[in-house]
Amino acid sequence: MRIRTVDTFTDRPFTGNPAGVMILDADTFADDGLLQRIAAELNLSETAFVRPLSPGGEADWALRWFTPAAEVDMCGHATLATAHVLHTTGAASGTMRFTARCGILTAAVGPDGAITLDFPTAPLTPEPVPAGLAAALGAQPLSVHDTGPYVGDLLVELSDEATVRGLRPDLVALAGLSRRGVIATAAAQDPALGHDFVSRGFFPRLGIDEDPVTGSAHTALAPFWSARLGRDELTGLQVSARSGLVRTSLRGGRTLLTGNAVTVIDGELLTAS
Repeated sequence: MRIRTVDTFTDRPFTGNPAGVMILDADTFADDGLLQRIAAELNLSETAFVRPLSPGGEADWALRWFTPAAEVDMCGHATLATAHVLHTTGAASGTMRFTARCGILTAAVGPDGAITLDFPTAPLTPEPVPAGLAAALGAQPLSVHDTGPYVGDLLVELSDEATVRGLRPDLVALAGLSRRGVIATAAAQDPALGHDFVSRGFFPRLGIDEDPVTGSAHTALAPFWSARLGRDELTGLQVSARSGLVRTSLRGGRTLLTGNAVTVIDGELLTAS
């Protein structure tokens, strides 16, 4: 079986968020334990496994995502990576439709090669600042929101971009504060540089200390910042060491996420046990 590593939300290799992608030709997915072991072996923030479905249904492909430690309900960057591989290998053309734990997702490749994902918008629920959160982050939150069942993060607004960039969190303490992870965000210091807001994502309970670029979190960041900035079309910069840009377009109950991708490794899995 071919296995590829794709850098996403970037047009340059060795930046953005890398994801593993495996296209399976079976009628069912392999044993969950095997999928988890492959994801752990790759040790990327997510590995996507995709298999074709019979024609005529509401989706063309079934899609699952695994971190090195667990299966997740939603993943933006590994979906982008999957769409990139399906398109560049000729396995799919036009709009790609996926069925996943979070429902039906689509991906469309634009004339410039950028890929637009159609994901459900995360519902935001204001919450009191949890005990221990400020100490774990090393910064005082301005606001905290729950991001609903599929994202499962705490969205934490901080005072400014410099504070987000300077975070050195206590990852052990953060692991017990949310169902999935913590997304820290602030408005861009200088929007003229091409982004409207910044973020960082920490997911220690999933085996990911810091995610380079978290597509799914932008289904929560998009409505959060659109409400504050008064625009439905925004660009987020995730300020991890690898960094990456996510263009967001809020469409009510759906959020469009647009980014580029580049394949950096194309190999073969030599064992299936």
